[in-house]
Amino acid sequence: MQNMSDIISTVEFNSTGELLATGDKGGRVVVFQREQESKNQPHRRGEYNVYSTFQSHEPEFDYLKSLEIEEKINKIRWLPQQNAAYFLLSTNDKTVKLWKISERDKRPEGYNLKDEDGRIRDPATITTLRVPVVRPMDLMVEATPRRVFSNAHTYHINSISVNSDYETFMSTDDLRINLWNLEITNRSFNIVDIKPANMEELTEVITAAEFHPHQCNTFVYSSSKGSIRLCDMRASALCDNHSKFFEEPEDPSNRSFFSEIISSISDVKFSHSGRYLMTRDYLTVKVWDLNMESQPLETYQVHDYLRSKLCSLYENDCIFDKFECVWNGSDSVIMTGSYNNFFRMFDRNTKRDVTLEASRENSKPRAILKPRKVCVGGKRRKDEISVDSLDFSKKILHTAWHPYENIIAVAATNNLYIFQDKVN
Repeated sequence: MQNMSDIISTVEFNSTGELLATGDKGGRVVVFQREQESKNQPHRRGEYNVYSTFQSHEPEFDYLKSLEIEEKINKIRWLPQQNAAYFLLSTNDKTVKLWKISERDKRPEGYNLKDEDGRIRDPATITTLRVPVVRPMDLMVEATPRRVFSNAHTYHINSISVNSDYETFMSTDDLRINLWNLEITNRSFNIVDIKPANMEELTEVITAAEFHPHQCNTFVYSSSKGSIRLCDMRASALCDNHSKFFEEPEDPSNRSFFSEIISSISDVKFSHSGRYLMTRDYLTVKVWDLNMESQPLETYQVHDYLRSKLCSLYENDCIFDKFECVWNGSDSVIMTGSYNNFFRMFDRNTKRDVTLEASRENSKPRAILKPRKVCVGGKRRKDEISVDSLDFSKKILHTAWHPYENIIAVAATNNLYIFQDKVN
């Protein structure tokens, strides 16, 4: 049985792609750093090794509500690098923390008032004045919490997003979105609040939110009813009135008991260009043009063969799984996960798509990933896998794509796989 606390719950590259952070169910953050290229081993470039590991969140207990607060890391977001240190935001259900990750490879020696081992010296024995010197030491990577943003969310935080002004960020829970200044921890501004006066009238919740990559006044949030709202903070302080509303009208012929559940959006991401939005629901991933609200520009079927299996997926709760989606650096390819350790890639230009598998068996270093195929009925070819033999406990919910290169990170339960384009 695998250790539950090792299950990876978020994966994120920093803005250069040199660092990759993962958060897990046990509240830990592990940061990997990319190997520098060396002359004698040019193929080693691209390997990521552990750079720093730290405990970001601890389990807590809310005594007023008699609720346990899990330590699980829901999201990590990097801040752009300003100096030699790195900064990242990590959040669990209730509290966002700003962490500084810095290197130390020197230490001062030769104090006057204390011994080398740190004991205070008797002032009477000090007869000469020494000038302390800085000596090299083994490299130490230290992670220190610089800010703690707490007590602002009644419900569970599902996403955080750093604004392009690099001064503010937002944290989102089921019913509200709060805007913070990175320097100020004791107050935040509520910018969206969809909580009805009477909670019995609650019909939808916020599932994800993200700032526009270039326009610091624009953000989007998605809902459990399958809609996306684009908001402009210049219009008013409380953005309950959206400026754009994206939703695809439902096809009445497809209506079923599960329609509402599977139309809930689990992730929303702006393209790097800022022109498009990508949303993931249970069976599909859609690309929207910000200038066209009536329908998506593109719809990709992630695992349409599960449409006939929704009943059993409802019974085993898999239908509520929250899959994420990511863009490649040039916005031409999108990636999202599926079951059986499968993940999908869709090329927006050629309209080609592929299913790949992240598992121990086929992940020997430098092994080439073979495309997988799922067969739905009828005769199964020898390299196909039947729908009925898919393992629904092995799901790929979290993936990340390097900002410039074809390097991807895929979290398969408690294993992290890093794949890259074939290097000749």
